[in-house]
Amino acid sequence: MTDRNAQIDEMKAKIDEWTADIEKLQAKAKESEADARIGYGKRLDAMWRMRDEAEGKMKEARNASGGARDDTSGGFQDAWDGISKSIHDAMKRST
Repeated sequence: MTDRNAQIDEMKAKIDEWTADIEKLQAKAKESEADARIGYGKRLDAMWRMRDEAEGKMKEARNASGGARDDTSGGFQDAWDGISKSIHDAMKRST
């Protein structure tokens, strides 16, 4: 497996992990009181958008070659960092 394929596989695994984490938060939100549910909803919407953005960046990286792939990896890293922080913050607030 090439380094590129390994990197894309790692991206996919992380996105799958984020998806599972977000789905856990959604389940917890459904069990919350109405006020808390509103707060969860806003955070969940933002996390889904960032997760989708990260997935788009992963697809760009998968389809890019050479220098173009290097350009997309920076965008993916930004999305990755943003969603990682959001999920971390949301999980911290939900405990």
